[in-house]
Amino acid sequence: MTAARSLVVLAAGGTGGHLFPAEALARALIGRGRPVALVTDKRGKEFPVEGVDTYRVRAGRLGGGLLGKVKFALDLGRGILEARALLGRLRPAAVVGFGGYPSMPTMVAATSLKLPTLIHDQNAVLGRANRMLATRVRAIATSFGVVSGVPAADAPKIERTGNPVRPAVVAVRDLPYEAPTVDGPIRLLIIGGSQGARILSRVVPEALKALPPALKARLKVSQQVRPEDLEAVEAAYQGSGLQVETKRFFDDIPARLAAAHLVLARAGGSTTAELTVAGRPALLVPFAGAIADEQTANARVLVEGGAAWMLSEAEFTVERASQRLAELLSDGAALARAAVAARALGEPAAAERLADLVERLTKTGERA
Repeated sequence: MTAARSLVVLAAGGTGGHLFPAEALARALIGRGRPVALVTDKRGKEFPVEGVDTYRVRAGRLGGGLLGKVKFALDLGRGILEARALLGRLRPAAVVGFGGYPSMPTMVAATSLKLPTLIHDQNAVLGRANRMLATRVRAIATSFGVVSGVPAADAPKIERTGNPVRPAVVAVRDLPYEAPTVDGPIRLLIIGGSQGARILSRVVPEALKALPPALKARLKVSQQVRPEDLEAVEAAYQGSGLQVETKRFFDDIPARLAAAHLVLARAGGSTTAELTVAGRPALLVPFAGAIADEQTANARVLVEGGAAWMLSEAEFTVERASQRLAELLSDGAALARAAVAARALGEPAAAERLADLVERLTKTGERA
């Protein structure tokens, strides 16, 4: 097979939820000697994998009202034409989509060119873009054992691969979880996805300040904060006596996961995958604005598996959050049990399983 015909094109948006599994798959495929290219939209970030060429095509976002729908359709149409021309030049062996509207022009173009295609979804509910693509592609890779929103006619296309995570997170799996000792430090990691979460910025500082003094004295907090909220969050912690590090973005999440006794986070697909692969307990606050409430579905899988606890946004008040955090941070045995349960749910080989599915598509032109 020529280098051009062995190329695998990945289509993903610029957020971490889509880019992290694409990055993990890219590394797995490159390790097998396959060239990889990424196609994203104009807003997409640089891909952090050496040797992967990045291309950008126009992609719309579905807005409200008639005008928003018309603009989306026009942008999508233009993007499909751009993607068709690009794929015609690249002549890939397969095209893999990771959801989100930025993936749609490339995936529609790939299916119209009758290229081998598959989509991967990170959540327990199929995303809107992937739902639109499900009938067109040849295979659907899922992260969870049960995924709702898949059209009944397309259910035979499903193969559970798990959600690929970065190798640095997989490496955390080999580091045993050590529960906090009776009087030792307690490390709390607070993350809200690649852009942070406003409700965490607003509630968490007041909730932590309301903890019992003895618990506050042992607490070491790392909190990711939305850029526009950073100044207010830092002001909220002033004079609290808490040991807190706040940043707009943590570029060393694997190391922080390894050290954390408890993670307070949203429940996006990449977050839940990283928590379970690393084997770390979490208190999850699903994003209430998710279109299909997929974060609640993700969180429920971890809660039912004993790996996490959940508070909805409506429940996540200063009083309730402080009470729950006090209970969890004071119970090392419960944290240790949740860490074991999280690890049992983890899928460390997800990237390789997804790469196997891609390989079958490139060799047979259809799902094997």
